[in-house]
Amino acid sequence: MRPTVHDIAAEAGVSLATVDRVMNARPGVREKTRLKVEQAIEKLGYVRDVAAANLAKGRSYPFTFILPCNDNAFMAELRSAVIQADARGRVERTRITIVDVPAFDAEALADALLAAGESETAGIALVAIEADPVRAAVRSLTERGIPVVTLVSDLEDSTRDHYAGVDNPSAGRTAATLLGRFLGPQKGTIGVLAGSLSVRDHQNRFDAFSETMGAHFPGLAILPPMEGRDDASRARQLVSKALAENPDMIGLYSLGAGNRGLIAALEEARENGREVVTIAHELSPHSRAALESGLFDVVLNQDAGHEVRSAIRVLKAKADGLPVIAAQERIRIDIFIKDNLP
Repeated sequence: MRPTVHDIAAEAGVSLATVDRVMNARPGVREKTRLKVEQAIEKLGYVRDVAAANLAKGRSYPFTFILPCNDNAFMAELRSAVIQADARGRVERTRITIVDVPAFDAEALADALLAAGESETAGIALVAIEADPVRAAVRSLTERGIPVVTLVSDLEDSTRDHYAGVDNPSAGRTAATLLGRFLGPQKGTIGVLAGSLSVRDHQNRFDAFSETMGAHFPGLAILPPMEGRDDASRARQLVSKALAENPDMIGLYSLGAGNRGLIAALEEARENGREVVTIAHELSPHSRAALESGLFDVVLNQDAGHEVRSAIRVLKAKADGLPVIAAQERIRIDIFIKDNLP
């Protein structure tokens, strides 16, 4: 059985009230008595249940989620997951404030981080942009003891406390292997559509995809990446232009989640008798329909709800000074084809 505060009181020969004063660093206890209680705690191996203590005190956790505001289906799903988490606030003892920032705007994100740090927040989660102003803002927050978790897109070489998202290099390698095997012995060029390579998840996916392609599929040459910036019209124009200028383009990897413009371009190509093996990210209603119609061959997916719940668990643990359980926070990559859609 786990030792209790009653066991500590009996071991130290003091009252429960005295044990409570020592454990909560309250005044009114002689140094000799405080030492006896601390020795009893160490001898018995008592581990305090911080969560239960916080529940008893009625403590709540005010968290801030900073999210990009754009037309990205996955980001809409992520926002919905945060709203759902906030709706469970009474049970989870959380209060979540969502702060919107323009997508891919590093200065706006840095300003939002610093502003959130001036509020009564117990922790901040953000979809990161790889930029020095963002890195500096995160450092300012963590130096003040405010926990910071990056969500979906990481901020490497920063002082953030945790990253809640999939292994993006692994996702890129997986996409390369699948695309190469789907194309078999064919030779040609491969298009790559990103939201922006200024976000670390897209850059990591692209780097790993390129490395695996070069190492294992030398007959497939990667074209310069297109940055759609999660704008459907822009993505459609970029992909249509790439298809027109590269008649040998036989494969395409969409490493972001802005797929509506891509789907429109592929539909136009199909009408002209052109089929391109395509691997995309995130299972949205649009990408599901594209899988079912054969426009997409594979969709790699991450669970937005799991990522939000993971970020909240980590922020709570950091706020309480508790360790993070790494295995619990691992986010898996799901691979969907037409035949195994949920």
